[in-house]
Amino acid sequence: MKIEHFGRERIRILAVDDNPVALLLLEKLLGRHDGYTVRTAVNGREALQHLRSQPGAIDIVLLDRMMPEMDGLAVCAAMKADERLRYIPVIMQTAADRPEEIVEGIRAGVFYYLTKPLDKDTLLSVVGAAARQVKLFRQLRGEMNQWKVGFGLVRTLSSTFRTIGEGESLATMLANFFPVPERALTGISELLVNAVEHGNLAIDYDVKGRLIRDNTWDDEIVRRLADPRYSGRKVEVLFERREDACCIRITDDGDGFDWQRYLEFDPARATDNHGRGIAMANMLCFDSLLFNERGNQVTGIVAR
Repeated sequence: MKIEHFGRERIRILAVDDNPVALLLLEKLLGRHDGYTVRTAVNGREALQHLRSQPGAIDIVLLDRMMPEMDGLAVCAAMKADERLRYIPVIMQTAADRPEEIVEGIRAGVFYYLTKPLDKDTLLSVVGAAARQVKLFRQLRGEMNQWKVGFGLVRTLSSTFRTIGEGESLATMLANFFPVPERALTGISELLVNAVEHGNLAIDYDVKGRLIRDNTWDDEIVRRLADPRYSGRKVEVLFERREDACCIRITDDGDGFDWQRYLEFDPARATDNHGRGIAMANMLCFDSLLFNERGNQVTGIVAR
């Protein structure tokens, strides 16, 4: 499987498991790739101590659910309560894959799952999905301070774009308009990317999963952007700062989709390599997320 490299910096992963054999396997599978650096902890307390003593030193936590002393859910809850750690993506590694147990994890803020025994391709695919989220945070941190005062002066902004790259770049800018940029970033990015790939380019859920597995997703995006059936389509974005809220409205030129299926994260899709973006936006990033009936327009609202 191809590993994405996000700039010159490696993705720093903390793998946590009380089983030394499982830790060794994770180190071997992830550490052999230039894009990842892997550190380890043997229980939840050790992991939390490491995270708190070196905030900013870890990008992704790959966390076993069932551990002595402090289990994975307790670690996740402690991370979400810490302003320095709450936006680190957590991948829950578990043999407990019953839907109700996955829902428990989702409520604790876990949107990435791996089930034991580990499958190498699934591991790399899910870690890659979390790494894309890390990439956006890095872009935001690098850009937000330079124009911090100017961002606060913007009352309305209208924009159009066509490509995934343009959408991700726009997301890093728009997130700065919201009260907590780190909270808004993932939601905005997911909605903008969704408007291109699922909206304008008509790539459905199953097709995207296959494209990612086959490492042909980027090629298919390029192909469809050049296809006359889709090449004229654009995404319109309107940001508005009101007295009581910040709002973003995103409209694509596609035929719409069954958005109700994706507002909440379905445990049946927990280990898929995509498909969690709208649920994350709805549950973590916006106070309200409203689609039109057709599904080609969505409005995200964050109270001020």
